[in-house]
Amino acid sequence: MMADKLMYNMMSRQTPNILVVEDEAAIREMLNYSLGRAGFEVHEAADARQAQDMISKVEPDLILLDWMLPGISGVELANKLRQANRTSRLPIIMLTARGEEDDKIRGLEAGADDYITKPFSPKELIARIHAVLRRTSEEAQGDILEAGLMKLDTIGHRVSINNKPLELGPTEYRLLHFFMTHKDRVFSRSQLLDHVWGDHVYIEERTVDVHIRRLRRALESFDCARYIQTVRGSGYRFSEQI
Repeated sequence: MMADKLMYNMMSRQTPNILVVEDEAAIREMLNYSLGRAGFEVHEAADARQAQDMISKVEPDLILLDWMLPGISGVELANKLRQANRTSRLPIIMLTARGEEDDKIRGLEAGADDYITKPFSPKELIARIHAVLRRTSEEAQGDILEAGLMKLDTIGHRVSINNKPLELGPTEYRLLHFFMTHKDRVFSRSQLLDHVWGDHVYIEERTVDVHIRRLRRALESFDCARYIQTVRGSGYRFSEQI
């Protein structure tokens, strides 16, 4: 219920609410200025403890989260937020100086919706924020999707199989939502990146494979992993036909 409240707040507010979690004061000041000029309401936190307090107070629509925080790291905080019902679908963009592909994968696996490497241009960051918020808002609208015994409630962001709840991370949920609305069509990794992550997101195609594996693992216990099919040399397809 609390997660649904956060989603409702995001859809109903005119001014998106951004929480910047960054321990460097100069970067917080720059982001506050740039995001404020772009029309966002900005709140700040210098570490994970402050961030958790601010989330309760301001109910942000999106978090800009630094990787290298003192104490609890940004990756650890992202994991905590994804595991809590209240913040499980709260959009997160990771900010970090770590530009290696494995680091990006680790950040995305922790639950980040996007990843931007320092130094970055405020213009690019703002474009990515808009892309993530637009995608999240679109996902909050819709109906019940069905495939066999699987049901996806696009309003409540809930998935069930044979009336039993299926726990998914936010990216895996978006992948499943996209697949279920485009059954029996083959999509390349680059097409999935554009449709699921957004064309403003600059991440490697290997990221798709990581999240496909996680989605399949979640579906395995319900004997539904077979719905996600690999089409050799082309990409992936969702089909109820074996």
